[in-house]
Amino acid sequence: MHGNFLFQAFIYLAAATLALPIAKRLGLGSALGYLLAGVLIGPYVLGWVGNAEESVMHFAEFGVVMMLFLIGLELKPSLLWRLRVPILGMGSAQVLLTAAVFGALGMAFGLSFKAAVALGLILAMSSTAIALQSLQERNWLKLRGGQASFSVLLFQDMSVIPILALMPLLASRPGAAAAVTDAHNLLADLPAWQQTLAVLGAGAFVIVIGTFLSRPAFRFIAGSKLREAFTVFALCLVVGIALLMQLVGLSPALGAFLAGVVLAESEYRHELEADIEPFKGLLLGLFFLSVGAAINIPFILKHWQPVFGGAIAVVVIKFAVLIGIAVAFGRRRRDALLFGFALSQVGEFAFVLIALAEQLHVLPRDWTRALVAVTAISMMATAPLLMLLDRLPRRSANKDIAEEPEPALPEPTEKGRVILAGFGRMGNIIGRFLQANGVPLTVLDMDADLIDGVRKVGLKAYYGDASRLDTLRAAGAEKATLLILTLGDASKAKEIGEMVKKHFPHLEILARSKSRTDAYELINAGFNRVYRETLGTSMDMGADALHLLGFRAYQARRAADAFKKHNEVSVRELAPHWGKQNYFEMLRAKINESEAKLQGAGFRASVDSAWDNEALREEAQRGELKR
Repeated sequence: MHGNFLFQAFIYLAAATLALPIAKRLGLGSALGYLLAGVLIGPYVLGWVGNAEESVMHFAEFGVVMMLFLIGLELKPSLLWRLRVPILGMGSAQVLLTAAVFGALGMAFGLSFKAAVALGLILAMSSTAIALQSLQERNWLKLRGGQASFSVLLFQDMSVIPILALMPLLASRPGAAAAVTDAHNLLADLPAWQQTLAVLGAGAFVIVIGTFLSRPAFRFIAGSKLREAFTVFALCLVVGIALLMQLVGLSPALGAFLAGVVLAESEYRHELEADIEPFKGLLLGLFFLSVGAAINIPFILKHWQPVFGGAIAVVVIKFAVLIGIAVAFGRRRRDALLFGFALSQVGEFAFVLIALAEQLHVLPRDWTRALVAVTAISMMATAPLLMLLDRLPRRSANKDIAEEPEPALPEPTEKGRVILAGFGRMGNIIGRFLQANGVPLTVLDMDADLIDGVRKVGLKAYYGDASRLDTLRAAGAEKATLLILTLGDASKAKEIGEMVKKHFPHLEILARSKSRTDAYELINAGFNRVYRETLGTSMDMGADALHLLGFRAYQARRAADAFKKHNEVSVRELAPHWGKQNYFEMLRAKINESEAKLQGAGFRASVDSAWDNEALREEAQRGELKR
């Protein structure tokens, strides 16, 4: 059964399905839950997934690529420029100091200089997947400690290029080194200056694609009105950029991150985020399962003292180095602790370097087998360490982290307090009115041409389907206050409303209806605020007609307000009876009641805000105002 693809897929999916709720119930992070499930189904425990974990991991590592692409979508170039100091300063300090410390220890344990350099570089890497996933789950990524962690991880991804170039130079067999290098970089045979030009050209090409070529392509795809076409193109874009980066020797994750940053200003960013997010979660889960399955339990049990001792020593040493770097760069205690706990593990890139070091005979096989186990155990230690940080006494770092007054990475301004779904004739006016009054606004519409025109006149709008849960979440529904639905389709508005009430119950919904019957449908669906698009305009026109027929301005306005109020009440009272036998009888009764009230003197005697002072002044000047 191990060779059966469907059986393997079923085991992985079943393990992921069980791991998440159990890990959630036990208070563990999703990453640790996946890792433990991977250990259980792996070839060294139950043996349900055979020995194919290496090929599966190569596929699953693409989840890290997608995660960095989504993070890039949240970071504008201006915000990334603000992070240049921690990226270059803290990142380079972490890699160099950690590599130096572990290299010195390796030489103390009898390794040659070249092997010690390789050991230091391997252990200097931290896990982008585990660290970022854990920080995102706790909403710590935007804190200063999370910012420092992200910056160092980004620098480590950039370090992939020189590290891969350096590893073959440490090889004891140059012929094998050349063969391995060719497998990782198609430009390996070119002179260094040509390789540099190719790398710069690839980066420039990604920027050109994101800035100029992606918009027409997205507009064309969006015009098809096929959701799957947009999803396929989004995946094609990310895969293509990752492939391009890999061909020139760059990290695919770094290329995807660059593409995300370039597209951060795009009107299609919310739809991109919504389409990529499910694949990212699935592939990341598969990656963690693969890491867990790769842990050689018999080897660990046989050599448990050096393996666990080595894992503890690695985590402690990395933590100490990270704390020292954080303090040297002026980070406060709360930020330093978060920085140290988040990055004290060894990263997934270490698996690639370990395999490469063994193939090049840089490190002995006993060392590489032990390093694989140490790397996996250190990864598994991250979640408990962050849980420990989360449970520290209130007077300690946990209070500081939980009550951080000023996030290091502020929420994008597009995720405002109001989400406006539909930017047609009615939504356009509402959106401009809210923006004119300084209300933060996120606009979603499925008309790509409309979105393009709206952005040309300076208003921010995004292509996206508001009926999708992931799109609303990407647009900031969890932190918004109002959802305004100006869609012309009452059934779709009803569908969105039901979804919002289930997943975002805090959102107040304001819904447009094209007619009285649409209003009935929405009211019966539980909408508390329903607005008929023609009612207000009709009352304005009716009030002007009365004024031109001789009614005073305030009388005409008051009559319109009274009629509108009575009409809205009657619609709500009639909604439960729509489609029933007594509906028209009750409708006629409401009409008669409305006419009787308006023809009486009751509304004229009431005091309200319908006075038109300017019109009264004009009448007084003409001598027409009666005493």
